[in-house]
Amino acid sequence: MKYLGFMAFSVLLTAQGAIAQNLPQAPVANKVSQVSENHGDTRQDNYAWLRDDSRQNESVLNYLRQENTYTEQVSAQWKELKTQVYQEMQSRQVQDNYAQPVRQHNYLYKSEYSTQANFPQIMRKKDGETVWETVIDTVTRSEGKAYYSLGRYALSEDNRFIAVAEDYTGDGQYQIAVFDIEHKQWLKATIHQASDDIVFSNNGKQLYYVQLHPQTQTPYKVMRYDLNTAKAQTVWQENDGRFYTGIARSASEQFLLITASANDTSEVRYLSLEDSQAPVKLLRPRATGTEYYADHANGYFYIRSNHESKNFALYRAKVNENWQSVLAPDSEKELEGFTLFARAVVVSQRYDGKTHYRKLGFASQQWQELSFPDPTYMARTGSNGDGNATVFNYIYSSLDTPLGYYQWDLESGKSTLIHQKAVPGLVAGTYTSRLIYVKARDGERVPVSLIWRKDRFNQGHNPLLVYGYGAYGMSLDAAFSTPRMSLLDRGFVFALAHVRGGGEKGVAWYLAGKKEHKQNSFNDLIDATRGLVKQGYGAADRVYGMGGSAGGLLLAGAVNHAPELFRAVVLQVPFVDVLNTMLDKSLPLTQQEYSEWGNPNVPVEYAAIKAWSPYDNIHSQAYPTMLVTTGLYDSRVPYWEAAKYVARLRAANTDKNTLQLLSVNMNSGHSGRSGRYSRLEDSAQAFSFLIFVDSQKNK
Repeated sequence: MKYLGFMAFSVLLTAQGAIAQNLPQAPVANKVSQVSENHGDTRQDNYAWLRDDSRQNESVLNYLRQENTYTEQVSAQWKELKTQVYQEMQSRQVQDNYAQPVRQHNYLYKSEYSTQANFPQIMRKKDGETVWETVIDTVTRSEGKAYYSLGRYALSEDNRFIAVAEDYTGDGQYQIAVFDIEHKQWLKATIHQASDDIVFSNNGKQLYYVQLHPQTQTPYKVMRYDLNTAKAQTVWQENDGRFYTGIARSASEQFLLITASANDTSEVRYLSLEDSQAPVKLLRPRATGTEYYADHANGYFYIRSNHESKNFALYRAKVNENWQSVLAPDSEKELEGFTLFARAVVVSQRYDGKTHYRKLGFASQQWQELSFPDPTYMARTGSNGDGNATVFNYIYSSLDTPLGYYQWDLESGKSTLIHQKAVPGLVAGTYTSRLIYVKARDGERVPVSLIWRKDRFNQGHNPLLVYGYGAYGMSLDAAFSTPRMSLLDRGFVFALAHVRGGGEKGVAWYLAGKKEHKQNSFNDLIDATRGLVKQGYGAADRVYGMGGSAGGLLLAGAVNHAPELFRAVVLQVPFVDVLNTMLDKSLPLTQQEYSEWGNPNVPVEYAAIKAWSPYDNIHSQAYPTMLVTTGLYDSRVPYWEAAKYVARLRAANTDKNTLQLLSVNMNSGHSGRSGRYSRLEDSAQAFSFLIFVDSQKNK
């Protein structure tokens, strides 16, 4: 490894937007050949040595520190800009601390930030009272910790105990602690290596949680913890490594629901929350390729299932009865989910690229739809933990409308805005949003959500940032972002490219961008970007790309195919070393991901992954300037993927005027820094990088 110290430098840029002359030399990773052979195919990986599962190898850590030092030296050019951008973002965060309350019988609970606080307080008030009392202060819980994140919390039925899941490393392994609210003291024992699914028994004496597998960190074992004895026993265990295990309380509060789910297969079990000796019962055996999810109310299980249609339908049944249709399958509309109440069921459907809500009143047996005003928007289910509630909580936003908290009355059908998030400095009408469709090379119409500031728009001349994800059938809904204002106010046009692999246009859109069809995702991103430039939404020499996790995979794949398209790219915790990761069953998530990316133990699927895996398809060509970020304790996409990617990218890059920067957070995991203000630093880092590169265009 070679590394030169900091020196004075000037900045020169090519037409690609590089930052690269007279700079300190980037770290050069040693090449240590590691050869692997699969299905008769031989691959050489010179950077496999950067993998250290223990995170304690000094040679590796030293290299990562050198990368950080180099990135800090280069980014010193825009340090003041980063501070300015961060301060802008921070000023928009501190004014509005509203949190949607959740009901637990005669108490309301909420998680609220005090002014300038990085972490929230869990507070409550009894019906009829006006003063909120602090139950748990996570600011205190986080003191002295390099990383802290509060996961879910659960309340006992009598409101005496609250259990909280907390992550102290960023690797997604939660510790569960129980606080006795009545006596204002923590119980002595702490549960380790768990997910953040927590459910109390109805008598408040037992706590159900899910243990993580010691090697893969997959949630796999349902445990029952006795608060009096501090002992836990196994309730049920999933032995197939492809499945995740999750638990939840039914709307009827009668059952613990245990869901085992792989990417395209699931099954549900149920257990009485009244009787700790009751057996675990199976609702319906799993069948490969069939998913179903259940809740319970009014003596019926309500089930969302795709056994009759890939778009899912809604059914209901009593125990050991045939499933009866509640909402029939629709070839044009995907049933994404449902929320069950004693009085009604609210369903979420996806069509026209957007979320739509409908409700069925059990008394009237009439369906009613909820309408939204914007052409492109984000609507998501809010906190609805009370099965006896008379309202459905949801949140709504569009690209130019800040987040609003709403309630939909289950009887009258009236929707009411409860609270609109305040954004200091935002003037209504400042920004314009739009949903357009861009034709891909095979004729498919790719939806793109756009936003820009009206008085900064100059057709064909603006900087354009294209953001994408395109995996797991997840939708990039068009929601307002206060950090994004720092880009828009400087003239950036922001585009969400809803490529195949996402769920924006239903299940078929998702299936057309996974496994052997993954190339469609890259093509869509490239074609949508070129189409946006052609239509004047950005200048051809001012195009930028950004994506995180599977979105980092998307952008990295697109860069391999069309590096000349982008002036600079940001990859955040990117999943780029797909083939090596999917060949290693010991890594978290690998087996569960076979149905998303393919199983490389199968020759034809191995070949398909190798054809598009970003790391494996880096080759000698001119690459754009890039900022790649990762977290040392990321268990979902390990840090070495980003480190190996940057090392190979630098070695292959033929354009000496572009830079590839690696930033490793040595105290975080997949979600980046902990704390709301600390997380803004990640956004400020990425945005100031893009703004600076763009500002150097004509220098």
